[in-house]
Amino acid sequence: MLRTSARTADRRRPTPHGSGGADLFEPSPGSGGEAATVEIAPPAPDALRITYAPQTDGDPDAGEVVWTWVPYQERDGRGKDRPVLVIARRDADHVYAVKLTSQSHDGDRDFLSIGAGAWDSKGRPSWVDVDQMYLVHRDGMRREAAALDAERFARVAALLHKRYGWALG
Repeated sequence: MLRTSARTADRRRPTPHGSGGADLFEPSPGSGGEAATVEIAPPAPDALRITYAPQTDGDPDAGEVVWTWVPYQERDGRGKDRPVLVIARRDADHVYAVKLTSQSHDGDRDFLSIGAGAWDSKGRPSWVDVDQMYLVHRDGMRREAAALDAERFARVAALLHKRYGWALG
């Protein structure tokens, strides 16, 4: 399991808004601006190499489950904070990721069961959605949650390789 650094323990900071003394949170990292997490079309086969390189360093790395704001499929500006699995680096500031869900998708070809992990505080099993791809900015990550073990990551990588033709390693 990854330790969280002070930088990534929780990037939301309470700020007072309005009257009545209620503290509201700033928008979650990844929900807007240059650091927004965005859904993208899957890159061409030669444009992405799936790697496994988790590091406990406060930045999103391939093989890690990180939390970020993810837009809903309706693309109407709404979304929610959720875990994503980082599968590759695009550049110094961005990584490619696929989202996780705790909703059962047994038998659905767009999902792969990866079981439970430290990214879910309730210990629920998770599924990787291999049909949707996201670009996550390093400042759009709220926190590192855990590194997926190499065996489970290899299963995800194999399915993505078969589906999209991306290189492994």
